[in-house]
Amino acid sequence: MSMGDINLGRVGIWTWILDSVPSSRAVEFTAEAEELGYGAMWYPESAGRDPFVNAAVLLGGTSSIKVATGIANIYARDPMTTANVQRTLQEAFPGRFLLGLGVSHAHLVQDLRKHDYSRPFSYMREYLARMGEAPFLAHGPQDLGEIVLAALGPRMLQLSAEATAGAHPYFVPPEHTAVARGIMGPDAALYPEQMAVLDTDAASARSLARESTARYLRAPNYANNLLRLGFEQSDIDGGPGGGPSDRLVDAIVVWGTPERIAARVREHFDAGADHVCLQVLADSTDATMEGWRILAPHLLH
Repeated sequence: MSMGDINLGRVGIWTWILDSVPSSRAVEFTAEAEELGYGAMWYPESAGRDPFVNAAVLLGGTSSIKVATGIANIYARDPMTTANVQRTLQEAFPGRFLLGLGVSHAHLVQDLRKHDYSRPFSYMREYLARMGEAPFLAHGPQDLGEIVLAALGPRMLQLSAEATAGAHPYFVPPEHTAVARGIMGPDAALYPEQMAVLDTDAASARSLARESTARYLRAPNYANNLLRLGFEQSDIDGGPGGGPSDRLVDAIVVWGTPERIAARVREHFDAGADHVCLQVLADSTDATMEGWRILAPHLLH
């Protein structure tokens, strides 16, 4: 499929912090991101707020920023429910909601939700087909809006290009963006996520970055993707304290000055990204927000 019609702008925010505050504050955070000029607000689904109810709240409290799920777990609801929630949001907020879908991870699906995770790729393919067949007996669009998939490996990247508007790769360096563009072709949408730490001290920046990367590397999907890109097992668990190496940390998390962070974002664009989802890592909600403010003039103007 070709790239969708939703204009996300060049750079959006990807964040976990919306679930950590009351909904009224989450709306305020999203409104400030809109005022700063960010094109989209991306957030995940885990075991917190329902991502679609959250989208309605955030969209209703803002005027132009796009809201995107990064991603909604397909094991959390059946295909008709997902299709018709998307149609409902599309009717209420035309051109402002982007549906990101993913298979999540075994520990979140099998252990937490008690669902079968034996064939995630096949289930995603079937899920998308059933979404397209789902009836919608309400006022509003019959067609589905724009969908992107959480895609890392070749098969899911190919499916994202063939069956949806494109891909939203997470926890990836620019090298993966180039690989993804090569697999997906020139017309599919490509929206990678990039982590960043605003700190010029190598020790403290890497400490924060390593804490985050180590947590994600417990999920085989992420570790296997980095091994495919040429990292070694020693990069994953042979660094300080049995965590990731400096090489891996620096590849996944850009740290330093605003200029250095902006340069990394440009690397994704040079590799074929259409939009970059920036995740500021910080030790508090206030510090995360301040990072959005500091980086805005370097990324958006």
